[in-house]
Amino acid sequence: MSSALAERPAPDSAPPGRGPAAPRRRTRVLALPEARWAAASLVFFLVALPAQLAGAPAWSWGPLYAAAYLTGGWEPAREGLLALKEKTLDVDLLMIVAALGAAAIGQVMDGALLIVIFATSGALEALATARTADSVRGLLDLAPATATRLDADGEERRVATADLVVGDTVLVRPGERVGADGRVADGASEVDQATITGEPLPVPKAAGDEVFAGTLNGTGSLRVTVERDASDSVIARIVAMVEEASATKAPTQLFIEKVEQRYAVGIVVATLAVFAIPLGFGADLTDALLRAMTFMIVASPCAVVLATMPPLLSAIANAGRHGVLVKSAVVMERLGRIDTVALDKTGTLTEGTPRVTDLRPLPGSGLSEDALLSLAAAAERPSEHPLARAVVGAARARGLALADVREFTSAPGIGVTAVVDGRTVAVGAPARLTDGGDAGAGSADAGAGTGDGGTRAGEFAAVVAELEDGGRTAVLVRCDGVPVGVLGIADRLRPDAVATVAALTTLTGTTPTLLTGDNPRAAARLADEAGITDVRAGLLPEDKVAAVREREAAGRRVLVVGDGVNDAPALAAAHIGVAMGRAGSDLALETADAVVVRDELATVPAVVALSRAARRLVVQNLVIAGAFITGLVVWDLVGHLPLPLGVLGHEGSTVLVGLNGLRLLREAAWRRAADPKPGA
Repeated sequence: MSSALAERPAPDSAPPGRGPAAPRRRTRVLALPEARWAAASLVFFLVALPAQLAGAPAWSWGPLYAAAYLTGGWEPAREGLLALKEKTLDVDLLMIVAALGAAAIGQVMDGALLIVIFATSGALEALATARTADSVRGLLDLAPATATRLDADGEERRVATADLVVGDTVLVRPGERVGADGRVADGASEVDQATITGEPLPVPKAAGDEVFAGTLNGTGSLRVTVERDASDSVIARIVAMVEEASATKAPTQLFIEKVEQRYAVGIVVATLAVFAIPLGFGADLTDALLRAMTFMIVASPCAVVLATMPPLLSAIANAGRHGVLVKSAVVMERLGRIDTVALDKTGTLTEGTPRVTDLRPLPGSGLSEDALLSLAAAAERPSEHPLARAVVGAARARGLALADVREFTSAPGIGVTAVVDGRTVAVGAPARLTDGGDAGAGSADAGAGTGDGGTRAGEFAAVVAELEDGGRTAVLVRCDGVPVGVLGIADRLRPDAVATVAALTTLTGTTPTLLTGDNPRAAARLADEAGITDVRAGLLPEDKVAAVREREAAGRRVLVVGDGVNDAPALAAAHIGVAMGRAGSDLALETADAVVVRDELATVPAVVALSRAARRLVVQNLVIAGAFITGLVVWDLVGHLPLPLGVLGHEGSTVLVGLNGLRLLREAAWRRAADPKPGA
């Protein structure tokens, strides 16, 4: 793997067609009808509640509660009735009936609160769906709307990229985005294709190399022969894969929702029976109705729903305090069920920023490590290339003084040349600097054929091979045409990566898999450092999706952790997708189920362990709620349960399970999750 250090053009030199970033399209919250109805219901409730508590007459707050019922409940009621038309009964309709039942026996505020909670939940779900769709559509803006097509007579014509056909030749100027998938016919440059492959550094491109629509050209000019229609480009396929994965992903449900149909039908049938059977034996209509309403209240799923939600919401809040945004209770519940982990490389396991890892002065050069670095950094200082910034940053970190330079030049795909303290210094790709490609730096083969020059050439070739075999990018430094040293540059492993891999292995019982678009040697080196044995490198986005689906077809529940556009389809296809938030793309952040806001990788196993703790509390709460409901129902059926006592028992069980679930808010809960034990 060779490097190429080239200068990036100044912003004001960029051509008009340049588009470095896709504009953000975000659906406004109140643009969604679900959000408007939920907001109206909440406002009516918040106005009515203090009036009721202050002892105002019922005529002042009763209509407000009625408005809260109507605005927040009409849509779930309609959906429930439509489901009922299809012979399906869900908990949403049951909760509406329970709210109306509560109002019928005087518990108006309780019913209104239930309506508001349901309406707000629906609005949040609608917003999440809309924001994901925004990001998917916004991804298409990465590909430019127009391109410069070269006609047969060589005339340049600006055309819409959608009108390009296979066989057309397009001109990609420095700083422009490539307009179509194709192959370089002429020219040399470096292309930043991180959006497609996730590679941390720009990739040298020359005649015969493949390029992708939406990737950013460097300082050279390229002529590209179009090989795919716009609808079949890699960017378009990423959009299609995200949409398909989101649409076909198995419906997510909380634990209690898995039995909602039978529970709802059972409660309705039982309530009707409790009302009709005594009435058939001559009971008073009012008494029968009161017993039935009491039964519906004590048997309603409020306590069961709260048995589920507080532990999950507490876990979400605790995770949020520690930098992990979990987007819903459903996601928190599902996190604890994963048994396989797939990790992206660049920006996930690594910091995503190249750094100097090796300084190798060649014997006979007379240079120390600091002198070699100072010489290279001085030559690189005028450049804005990522590798140049890494070299200059390393010199500044060591406190080295950098000499002034003159006659700075940059050649795409080759490197830079400058005069430093009267000496001509060239820094760049070893293969290019030694094959005559460095104009202006003196003879590339000076002294390389005989004597000390031949020995020096053999020495630097051995160092370059060693560094590249270790997954580093090798950068050759020449002084007056003679190789004097080699720098090794690599993307650095995150400090917490090794501990994270070990913790995930402990939690799932299997070592994580590395899925990356980077080259196999770099991937293998980094995987070895992190303790990962299963490595899949050189993957395009569809290959990552295939790897995820392969594991899911084998019955595994896969957690994917990534940060880039190229990771978004895999994040959508996985059982759970987690995005690294600090440098994550908009599409990855919106597609993922959870976001690591502060890029602390060690929080991933911690939030998985916290989810498992929440699931255990859910089971405990369901047992408590079930015991209370069973006891109250039996009392109401066998004896005579006074309504106030029934409400007290029902609300008491609700409070009890709620407080039990809130245990996960404590700091100790996170500390235990961050130090999981085998089998936790």
